[in-house]
Amino acid sequence: MNRFLLDITIALEAILANKVKTILTALGIIFGVAAVITMLAIGNGARQEIMNQMKMVGVNNIIVQPVIESNEEEQNDNQSQAKRFSPGLTLKDVAAIKDVLPSVEQVCPQVIQNKTLIRQGKSSRVKVIGTANNYFNLFNKELSEGSFFNSYQIEHGQPVCIVTDQIKVSIFNNQSPIGKEIKCGDIWLRVVGVVEKPVLDENSSDLGLVRANQVVYVPVQTMLLRYVNRALVTKKEIEAEEDEEENTSEVEKKNYHQLDKVIVQVNKSEKLKPTRAVLAKLLRRLHNDVDDIEIIVPELLLQQQQKTRDIFNLVLGAIAGISLLVGGIGIMNIMLATVMERFKEIGIRMAVGARKRDILTQFVAEAALISFSGGIIGVILGIISSHFVTTVTGIITIVSGWSVIISFGISVAIGIIFGYMPARKAATQDPIVSLRSE
Repeated sequence: MNRFLLDITIALEAILANKVKTILTALGIIFGVAAVITMLAIGNGARQEIMNQMKMVGVNNIIVQPVIESNEEEQNDNQSQAKRFSPGLTLKDVAAIKDVLPSVEQVCPQVIQNKTLIRQGKSSRVKVIGTANNYFNLFNKELSEGSFFNSYQIEHGQPVCIVTDQIKVSIFNNQSPIGKEIKCGDIWLRVVGVVEKPVLDENSSDLGLVRANQVVYVPVQTMLLRYVNRALVTKKEIEAEEDEEENTSEVEKKNYHQLDKVIVQVNKSEKLKPTRAVLAKLLRRLHNDVDDIEIIVPELLLQQQQKTRDIFNLVLGAIAGISLLVGGIGIMNIMLATVMERFKEIGIRMAVGARKRDILTQFVAEAALISFSGGIIGVILGIISSHFVTTVTGIITIVSGWSVIISFGISVAIGIIFGYMPARKAATQDPIVSLRSE
C-alpha cells in the first residue's frame, strides 16, 4: 500500500509540475463530459415535455375536427349533388358515436367562438368554448374554485360560464368571480367556476388543445342557443348572402359545421387505431361520403414525436460521446509523448528498485487523475450549460443524477483505458537503455 501511495504521489507531482500540459490534455474530457450532460439534459427535458403534453391531451383521446373548404368548386364535379352534400359535424354525430362504437368511453362536443369580454370598463378578447362537463375530465383540468355545470344549466342552455385563472386575475383583480356576471359578446353570463392555470406550449394546437389562457367555457346548448348554431339558417345569414358583405370571410361563409370539434375517449389504448378507422368510416357514411372532417390521435402523434426526439437525442449523444473518445485519444497521445520525454526519470526509478508495476501504476494514475479532474470540471460545465440553454432558448432541460454519474464514470474509464498503453510502454523500458538515451 505504501508503494502504491508513493506511485500516486509521484503521478500527482508530475501533473502539478506541468499544469498547462495537464489542462490542455484534459480539455477533450472536459468538453466531452459537458456535451454528454447537456445532451442528456435536453433529452430528459423533451421526455418530460412529452409526458406533460400527454397529461394535457388526456388519456386515449381522439380529436375530430371539420375541414372547411374555402372554395366549393374544388370538390369533384363528377359527384352527384346528393353525394356532395354533407350536414357537417353535428350533435347527431356525437349521438351516433356513442351508440355505434362500443370502445368509446365518452364523447365531448365543442363549439368555439372569439368574443369580447366586458366587465366594469375592462375588456379582453377571449375564446368562448361551448362544451360539456366531461371536457374538463378529458383534458385533466381542475377547478380552483366554484363548480361545474349542473344538469339543469346544461339541458336548458342557461347563461352560465366557467372562466380561466387568467380572466380571474385580469378582469376580477384576482378576487373570486363566483356568482358575478360578465358580458361576453352580446350575452351576460354568470360565473360558476374557475379553472386552474393551464400550461400549454407551441405544440398544443397540433394536439387539439386551445392555445389561450383567456377562455370562457359555457354549456354547448348555451352556445348553440345564445351564440351560434350553424346547423340552422338564420335571417341574418340570408341577408348576408344576398348582400354579399365582404366583411364576412369566405371560410366563415362555407363553414356549415355545427360543431368545431368532437373529443372521443377510447376505453383502452390498444383500441385507438381500430377505433379511429371505424370512426372515420362511420362519419364518412353520415356525411354522404364527403371528406369534410379530419381525425387526430394526439397520443399517437406524441409517441411519434417522442421517437423522433429520441433518435435526435441519440445522434446528439453519439456526437458528444465522440468528443469523449477524442479526449481519450488526446490523453493517450500526450502520455506517449510524456513517456518519451521522461526516459531518464523512468530509468532512475527502476535503477533504484522501482518495479514495472510501480511505473505502470504511476502513469496510469497520471492519466486517471487527468480524466478525473477533467470529468469534475466537465460536470460543472455541463450543468451550467444546461441552465444556459434553458435561459437563452426556453428549451426545458433536466440534469439527472444518472447522467452525471454515467458521463463522469465514462470519462474516468476512458482516461484509464487510453492511459494504459503509454503506461505499459513506460513500464517495459530497459533502465540502462533509458539512462543511455539521456
